[in-house]
Amino acid sequence: MLELWAAAAFFLGIHLVIAGSGLRGKIVGAIGEKPYLGLFSLASLGGIVWLVMAYNSAGAGANPLYWAPPLWAMHLSPLVILIAAFFAVVGITTPNPTAVGAEALAADPETVKGMLRITRHPFLWGVAIWAGWHVLVNGDQAAIIFFGTFALLALLGTFSIDDKREKKMGEGWRDFASKTSNPPFLAIVAGRNSLKLGELGWWRILAALIVFGALFYGHIWLFGVSPVPGWYPY
Repeated sequence: MLELWAAAAFFLGIHLVIAGSGLRGKIVGAIGEKPYLGLFSLASLGGIVWLVMAYNSAGAGANPLYWAPPLWAMHLSPLVILIAAFFAVVGITTPNPTAVGAEALAADPETVKGMLRITRHPFLWGVAIWAGWHVLVNGDQAAIIFFGTFALLALLGTFSIDDKREKKMGEGWRDFASKTSNPPFLAIVAGRNSLKLGELGWWRILAALIVFGALFYGHIWLFGVSPVPGWYPY
């Protein structure tokens, strides 16, 4: 379990302490933007691989169970993960100034449409929903550390990105942020925006359904656990 804690600390550290602080600017100043992005991508990939390996190792050893997931939560899982896939897939395929290298989109009034009317951080909210739900339906220490790492990083990442964009772009970012919201649907509820489902794009919704279907039917093959109690497709 100690290795899993170490892997979680490393993965959170490179994102929050390095990428999410002034240290990033110092490193970029020393080696350049592209080399930094390349090294950071490698470190992130290595961190994910380490996390997965440590999680598998921890799950096979002494792994305390803190709570048994309620049956209703297990049956509700497909719907929750479908929502997570919707946010993640539609979000990552929607042009967004929160993405690396896409900051200039904030100045375009046509940018705030589709998924960005719901939240300006759709992919991260998709990850947070997916990871947070897996914490709930597992309840063991290894799962709490593993999935909790992704949930924590996704939620804190939304605030970190907002802070970095405001410092870099100033009024241009604040104008974009005023028309959108971090928490899903908050800008719509507050009257600062409106929901227009037609702008989402049918192909994005279809892609989200395909990703969800692949995860649902492949879950037991990939992870050895049925996504729904008592259901085995093979």
